[in-house]
Amino acid sequence: MTKNKVVIGTRASKLALWQAEWVKSELERMNPGLQVELNKIKTTGDKILDVPLAMVGGKGLFVKEIEEAMLRGEADLAVHSMKDVPTEFPEGLELAAICKREDPRDAFITAAKSTLRGFKDLPQGASVGTSSLRRACQLLSLRPDIRIMQLRGNLETRLRKLDEGQFDAIILAVAGVRRLGWSDRITEILPADLSLPAIGQGAIGIECRMNDDFIHKLIAPLNHKESATCVRAERALLKRLQGGCQVPIAAYARLISQESGVRGQGLEDKKQRLTTDKDCSLFTVYYSLFMDSLVGSISGDRIIRDHAEGRPEDAEVIGTMLAESLLLKGADKILAELYGQH
Repeated sequence: MTKNKVVIGTRASKLALWQAEWVKSELERMNPGLQVELNKIKTTGDKILDVPLAMVGGKGLFVKEIEEAMLRGEADLAVHSMKDVPTEFPEGLELAAICKREDPRDAFITAAKSTLRGFKDLPQGASVGTSSLRRACQLLSLRPDIRIMQLRGNLETRLRKLDEGQFDAIILAVAGVRRLGWSDRITEILPADLSLPAIGQGAIGIECRMNDDFIHKLIAPLNHKESATCVRAERALLKRLQGGCQVPIAAYARLISQESGVRGQGLEDKKQRLTTDKDCSLFTVYYSLFMDSLVGSISGDRIIRDHAEGRPEDAEVIGTMLAESLLLKGADKILAELYGQH
């Protein structure tokens, strides 16, 4: 089966459109003659702007209507920010590709005329804008004096409110700020040990119908193996914890290479190899998956942390086992209290 027209379902926000346009351009570049159109869809999360998303409850606030459009045949695939994608999919749909991940960390941003140079410079009682319980939890655990204020709207709106003096600083995802061309506004990229990223943050996911072989083949080249491995590990943890994107759960998986020091010897087929012609020697690089995670209370007074590592091919097992460890350490009680509030 061949087609010359494909429809992408996407939210209409500037960041969502940037992501959809990027996928569109890549598909057209790799498939001359292919026509790609965007179907801009307003989701529940886009409609509710005056209430914190955590109070709305439920999962899939930014994807449900797009998925329904795919099931009706009004879109062939959907482009999502992975941090917004639930771990369960409607019958007939699946996550088919995860594109190369941008920096998954959080950005600390101050007003254009501010003299603050970073998070540590925040004065006593400073106001910080964020709509993320995950960010609020971690910041409050370090600085209980900070006033967390709700921040919604597109990037321009958030920056305008900051520059008007409504906040001393705001926290956004580095990936979104960079993609929209506002990198120069980042005051500090927060290290992961200060603000552990959201699950899937910085990665773009492509969802489609399970039985659509044409679309699967079309988007297969956009899947980035390393990024997909890390995001799968993080999502396995989220699935075991039965969490969504609006709960204080964080995880950050990355692949770290370690030169084996073995020359001229073959290794297991599962190991990834890197060759160099410098001295006609064979270097093998072992890639281990390292993953940090946490579950915290909204107030930040309790945070359960844990770490795991293992083989990349065991990514989902590592994520699930790390979730089990968090639950045994007391995360189950924190999550039970949190879910009971919604």
